Amino acid sequence: MSAIDPDAALIQRIAQGDGAAVRLFMAAKLPRTLALAARILGDRGEAEDIAQETFLRTWKQAGRWRPGGARFDTWMHTVTLNLCRDRLRRRRETATDRVPEQADPSPGAEAVLDERRRQSRVAAAIAALPERQREAIVLVHYQDLGNIEAAAMLEISVEALEGLLGRGRRALRQALAPQEVSDERT
Repeated sequence: MSAIDPDAALIQRIAQGDGAAVRLFMAAKLPRTLALAARILGDRGEAEDIAQETFLRTWKQAGRWRPGGARFDTWMHTVTLNLCRDRLRRRRETATDRVPEQADPSPGAEAVLDERRRQSRVAAAIAALPERQREAIVLVHYQDLGNIEAAAMLEISVEALEGLLGRGRRALRQALAPQEVSDERT
């Protein structure tokens, strides 16, 4: 009998009111039941409610369980899944009297001012670069040209372009770094 369903003997003991069997069964099945419900529902609290209801149904069913069909563990998983489905259905069907407020997705005034300041610092740093470095940075980073296209436009080799980009980036990092540090202090 237990070769077909490894839980059959334990279920029979539970049906007879054996407290030790209940504790053994809970210790064996609770972690998997909780994990299943938590994965389906995405909420540990609701998963605990589902697990509790699953085990209540288990105790009620234990006396009526007849081995030979599906395993008891399979039945428990089915109960857990069905309870989760019911819970998810209730979530979707919950009606409200009013439309929930939606946060304004646009950035706040302070964020807009900070971004403008940052853009001004970057623009000033780019303007201060030597002409060829500035052209290389603008073509590659602002015009989204590939290195081959930018090099062709500047009539230089790709290697020369990469050198200009490297020197330009270092100069920009140097020019912008002190500004960022002083902004953090204010």
